[in-house]
Amino acid sequence: MAAAEALSQSGLQFATFSEAKCNELYWNLTESGGFRIRSDTTPAAGIRDIFTNGRKYATECATATLIVIYKAVLDSINEAVFNRLYSDLLLYDWHPDDHLPLIGRTGIQNSYPGDLLYFKNPDFNPETPEWRGENVIKIDDNLYYGHPFGIVTAERIISGLNRNRRPGSFRSAYLTDDIITPDYLYLSQFAPDMRTNIFARIGVQYFVVPLPKS
Repeated sequence: MAAAEALSQSGLQFATFSEAKCNELYWNLTESGGFRIRSDTTPAAGIRDIFTNGRKYATECATATLIVIYKAVLDSINEAVFNRLYSDLLLYDWHPDDHLPLIGRTGIQNSYPGDLLYFKNPDFNPETPEWRGENVIKIDDNLYYGHPFGIVTAERIISGLNRNRRPGSFRSAYLTDDIITPDYLYLSQFAPDMRTNIFARIGVQYFVVPLPKS
């Protein structure tokens, strides 16, 4: 959630893949509109630059969502480990690295802050397919981060998507029942001092509880 708030304030611009841009001091822009980390820098430095120099970057909502997740992981594990895990990092659409496994489930009534959700626009205008939906991160009850909307309510996102329906359509965009979360249990093995933590699962949620220091 902290990473989502930071990206919303970074100045990151919205663009289709054909118009994507990045800071080429850290990233190479691929033919498909993705960002691949340069060999003469580090993934950690590249991710941080997006949050520092957001106006030098432009992409769509799926890539922005992944950027948030990578920043959250970077803030949670050792930087050297992050650079090793994501040494050939590519930021592109909904294509996470093998070391960033994601878990899907349904049941929006049981979603939590930090979960990745999706607003679908079933009658999007074919001339603007980038508005077929909006990937978001839940921040609070009826508060979501989605690029380029920022941190707004569901009504604001739905209204924005509805303005990009095909002519003559009256079918509204809506929040789907799908939920995606990073595999926290997998990622927890890379957390500092993991041997001092208790790992627990309650239902579909995983928790890491630090042991009291002696």
